[in-house]
Amino acid sequence: MAKGIQLEGVSKIFRHPERGDVHAVEQLNLAVQPGELVTLLGPSGCGKTTALRMIAGFENPTTGRILIGGQDVTNIMPNRRNIGFVFQNYALFPHMSVFDNVSYGLAVKGISVAERRDRVAHVLDLVGLQGMERRYPNQLSGGEQQRVALARVIVTEPSVLLLDEPLSNLDAKRRVQMRSEIRRLQRSLNMTSVYVTHDQEEALSISDRVVVMNLGKVEQEGTPQEIYANPASVFVAGFIGKVNALPAEVLRVDRDEVTASFGTTNYVVCRPKMSVSVGQRVSLLIRPESVDLSPEIDGPAPRGRIAQVTYLGEKVEYDIECGGTQIKAVSFDPARHGMFLQGQDVYLHMQGGSMILTDQ
Repeated sequence: MAKGIQLEGVSKIFRHPERGDVHAVEQLNLAVQPGELVTLLGPSGCGKTTALRMIAGFENPTTGRILIGGQDVTNIMPNRRNIGFVFQNYALFPHMSVFDNVSYGLAVKGISVAERRDRVAHVLDLVGLQGMERRYPNQLSGGEQQRVALARVIVTEPSVLLLDEPLSNLDAKRRVQMRSEIRRLQRSLNMTSVYVTHDQEEALSISDRVVVMNLGKVEQEGTPQEIYANPASVFVAGFIGKVNALPAEVLRVDRDEVTASFGTTNYVVCRPKMSVSVGQRVSLLIRPESVDLSPEIDGPAPRGRIAQVTYLGEKVEYDIECGGTQIKAVSFDPARHGMFLQGQDVYLHMQGGSMILTDQ
């Protein structure tokens, strides 16, 4: 049965001989519901792997407590927490067959040989490795090795599944295939899961909720749609996909809206939670796919010049010089819509409804 996870005021301080105290994680409060998949996302050194290792019991928190299924496991050894941990490097035994690797945890628990055979056969079927029981890790592809690592964890029927950058060693095509496979298994087995990655596309595609971390702290948490469409900071906006930050000045503040100018063009945006005042310098955040380009003016629109064209098959990315600001735009299906040329003058049509106002 799936169990929830709670982190209450959890922090981790490492003592460094030269730098002194290093705050890897600061006052992390997180609740993962039973059967939910939550991803910890952020750049290297943001504290996401340290947080995962504390849930697993591989690191002891400096402050706070960790609960699994309502039970305080802060001081309980990892092998008594009933968690499954999928490592970045798979950690398979090279001298053992697929069957022996997958059944290892069951053997340690004293499960009978007959039951081991049944459970291994079932889980290998789940991950699509039936018929490979006698192969060794060096006879498998990277994707197959990752499936073995998953099967070895799933077969023990843990109440919580923890995954630390599990796809980082795979090529791009295999990563897409395996992330879909992990999500399918997680849903079908209803396993409470915490997934660590620095890949924003991976996080958006696989998660029920995403927790964006930076410098040991949570910047924002929410559904993938909330995080992408309504980033709480410039950091989140830039880390989750690409974003343009347009320097602007607040012209008017109404109850629900703010009017701000970028160059000579005014935009009406939703009023943010932060306080704003007339004359304040702010940033207007807008995604490249929300910037429409045209060769002729059609209503108020800033003018720019194409500085670079990047053709990517299904889309074209443009870097545009616009009044001293670099703006990115993307256009899909160039075979049907055509392409602009480097050096060409264009008008940038942007809607205030697609913008988010933040501090500069």
